[in-house]
Amino acid sequence: MSSLLFTARFATTVARLEQLPAPQVPEVVFVGRSNAGKSSAINRLCQRRRLAFASKTPGRTQALNFFALGPEALAPTGFLVDAPGYGYAATPAAVRAGWDRLAGRYLEARTCLAGVVVVMDCRRGVTALDRQLLEFLPAGRAVLVLLTKSDKLGNAERSRTLSNVRKALDDVICHDDLTLTSFSANTGLGVEPVRVLIEQWIVEANRARTAGAS
Repeated sequence: MSSLLFTARFATTVARLEQLPAPQVPEVVFVGRSNAGKSSAINRLCQRRRLAFASKTPGRTQALNFFALGPEALAPTGFLVDAPGYGYAATPAAVRAGWDRLAGRYLEARTCLAGVVVVMDCRRGVTALDRQLLEFLPAGRAVLVLLTKSDKLGNAERSRTLSNVRKALDDVICHDDLTLTSFSANTGLGVEPVRVLIEQWIVEANRARTAGAS
């Protein structure tokens, strides 16, 4: 089955807020701790091997990478955005501050943001930094939590992990529109439903934008 995400291609890299594209079409951003499997998730969802790159030194890539969606001959109908990984212990304080100035302010204020995909390693569960991120996001923002590397767990353990994470997030009440799913870039677990949801976010945001302009 074809998907809008299969049209993803690199558009631009943003290192400073003033470099952001004009907020004209919906954007879906991927955020997560370094080494949580964010790049692998993006590549699997878009059926591209090397669309998103994982830095060999976690925490070093401090930029927003934009991937355009839609026919190449036309203006993009949306963007996927790969945000820098956060929470790597050896990352210098100056780099952590830079993450907040760029990715943090983008998440807080970007008006065309249709949804946020939070990538968590299923074996780590919800960390303090993950909770801080979710609590930081503006109320009403559509959020999808991907429990990556779920193929490394057996079926029973995967179910328990999903239940435990759901309970751990019960008090993040500002996000009524929060979806939680097991995911594996290796086996394809959860990939198709996630594609459908992200495409739905973009289509609905474009529909609302068109209606607002008429």
